[in-house]
Amino acid sequence: MKIAIILGTRPEIIKMAPLIRLADKRPDLDYFILHTGQHYSHEMDQQFFDDLELPQPKYNLAVGGQPFRKQIGCMVKAIMQILNQEKPAVALVQGDTVSVLAGALAANKLRIPIGHHEAGLRSHDLTMLEETNRIVTDHIADYLFAPTSDAYKNLIDEGLTDKKVVLSGNTVVDALNQHIKIAEKKANILKKLNLASKEYLVATAHRAENVDNKKRLSGILNGLYLVARDFKLPIIYPVHPRTLKNIKNFNFKIPPGVKLIKPLGYFEFLQLEAHAKLIMTDSGGLQEEACILKVPCVTLRD
Repeated sequence: MKIAIILGTRPEIIKMAPLIRLADKRPDLDYFILHTGQHYSHEMDQQFFDDLELPQPKYNLAVGGQPFRKQIGCMVKAIMQILNQEKPAVALVQGDTVSVLAGALAANKLRIPIGHHEAGLRSHDLTMLEETNRIVTDHIADYLFAPTSDAYKNLIDEGLTDKKVVLSGNTVVDALNQHIKIAEKKANILKKLNLASKEYLVATAHRAENVDNKKRLSGILNGLYLVARDFKLPIIYPVHPRTLKNIKNFNFKIPPGVKLIKPLGYFEFLQLEAHAKLIMTDSGGLQEEACILKVPCVTLRD
């Protein structure tokens, strides 16, 4: 049986890692990794393959950095060509990104069964691109793996009872349990940044509605300044390339108490998360990780 594992972003790489390792141990399974390249800098994708010691993707579409309309079109066309050549028995996607939707649409067009890991999550906010991505993917997928009972109920309520809906849990738990001990041995980010455990805060923001809007990004930076001032602790901000570009374009100054650093490898960031006093983020994946690590988390969204 051949499986196409389609991914394109950091959270997808992390959450697919336990499944890729499991597939490696199954002699009856043949698989290949198709990377869309949605995250287009080395730090944001290749670093995670290196850190997790995962096999390199067989295909990399390198479509990152393009507008959504171009990305989705390029992805679907290229993925269809690869799937038509490889002829997998199933295409597996994870999450709610453009890569997920493109992979699902391409497989659906070729009548290849689709498995959607992390199915059924809903924000009930259709202004979010991710909400449309996951709804469409769920409704054309053949196998739906719901991470929570609420997600499972959402799928049933939407009339997907004829699909193979499974309450599977979330592989981010497996990933963290597998890697937290390794992170403590391999990573030394606290030493590099001269930080003590629970004596700093972590912030991230990368979502378009937060960082492409001048007023919102200004508000986030001002909010971080106020938090750093009131907590009297430094805020460590591993900054996404998109966010850094906008900070420069908007001529914003970095507030006192906020330290911008380059994107980190998985183990370094995991260690940084685990020892933080508080995490502030607009990342859904990071919210999940904070919950598992039992670190308080503030969500930077409306």
